[in-house]
Amino acid sequence: MLQTFLNLKKEEAMPTIFFYGPKLDKEKRKEMIKSFTDTASRLTGVRREAFVIYLRESNPENVGVGGELLEDLRARGER
Repeated sequence: MLQTFLNLKKEEAMPTIFFYGPKLDKEKRKEMIKSFTDTASRLTGVRREAFVIYLRESNPENVGVGGELLEDLRARGER
């Protein structure tokens, strides 16, 4: 895999996908990474090996929506 990555063409070098969302168990993270990679590769024509996926956990107390904490919106039943 690393050798494949090192042999990528310049135009295929490391397209990156970031996903910010809730904590997921390992199986869901694996499924999400595979799904993002397969879909992005199919739509762009870039080889699967070129993609880098970052899954970032975001807690409601650290997210703002419409100028308010998501945690507060959820407490009021608005999200």
